[in-house]
Amino acid sequence: MEGPGTVFRGGGQLRRGWTTGTCAAAAARAAAELLLTGQAPAAVRHVTPGGVRLTLSVEGARMEGRAAVCAIRKDSGDDPDVTNGIRIFAAVSAIPEGIEIEGGNGVGRVTRPGLRCAVGEAAINPAPREQIRQALQAALREHPMDGGLRAVISAERGEEIARRTYNPRLGIEGGISILGTSGIVEPMSEAALVETIRLELDAHYAAGQRAAFLCPGNYGEAFARDALGLDLRKAVKCSNFIGDALDHAAFRGFPRLLLVGHAGKLVKLAAGGMQTHSAVCDGRREIFTAHAALCGADRKTLEALMEAVTVDACVAGLEAAGLRGAVLSRIGREIENRIAHRLNGRVRAEYIMFTERFGVLSESAGARALCEELKG
Repeated sequence: MEGPGTVFRGGGQLRRGWTTGTCAAAAARAAAELLLTGQAPAAVRHVTPGGVRLTLSVEGARMEGRAAVCAIRKDSGDDPDVTNGIRIFAAVSAIPEGIEIEGGNGVGRVTRPGLRCAVGEAAINPAPREQIRQALQAALREHPMDGGLRAVISAERGEEIARRTYNPRLGIEGGISILGTSGIVEPMSEAALVETIRLELDAHYAAGQRAAFLCPGNYGEAFARDALGLDLRKAVKCSNFIGDALDHAAFRGFPRLLLVGHAGKLVKLAAGGMQTHSAVCDGRREIFTAHAALCGADRKTLEALMEAVTVDACVAGLEAAGLRGAVLSRIGREIENRIAHRLNGRVRAEYIMFTERFGVLSESAGARALCEELKG
């Protein structure tokens, strides 16, 4: 695919954009070319992890001492995003060997454990970090030199913008995170997304599929495919709108349903949260803390759970206290109860909840049998 393109949502076309991770990688490639050739490109061609080909204009090209600096402007398309329009800079310099990637002004730094970056590291997530690494390696292949390259990624107004995100609550200080799994920003019109979910469920039913297969997001799809061997052509990505997807699956007449999702979203179902966006429904650590208390956790464990910033941190704390199995079993039963209550007996629903670090945390009794029906 060439360019970010558009998607059809709710009867209209919405424009896709590109992530801060894509900006950082493209800026690093441009700066590396400036460093290695003495001339900055006017634009950079970049292929995202999802295979989308982009041509991005280069801004602010200059030399600062021994470092070459270039920027790419973030474009979020029709998605409401606080980082839209800012420039992501890369300052690239020569080093004796290897590839180094660091965060500069406006890029946050991780201060608490449990996130995808280690404490002390710049908040540049693994997928963007790999994109940047590949961009620098590509520049070296095209313009060989002795030694390696170091890229320092910065974000225009990053510290100011970060105050309007969840970074301070997560223990990321001093700026934004450099994010993006696919490299492309998908527009998030709420009504349009719900309509798309309904249309996709309708299409699967019309094609003869009788087990609705829901994944809230990219992590759920990847786990369903790679760990469970499921056929993603049968899946519907329901984003944060799990309740709406359950409702429509029942309305359409699916007799069976499988929900596969990351615990960061699915654990919220245990408290009845059926729209799982963090701005609408959070309380993950409160759910873990409440169920741990009911399983006899001591005050120290409960305090640690309330301080945890991720589900993985909660699970690690429960494991250390010898309560992982008991608490996840309780949470799992409550998830089943909440889903069953929402569906009111109209659909036989199964679920699998996981994290990348711990794998499957909880699942319903019939989930694996239904998985067999949804394999390729």
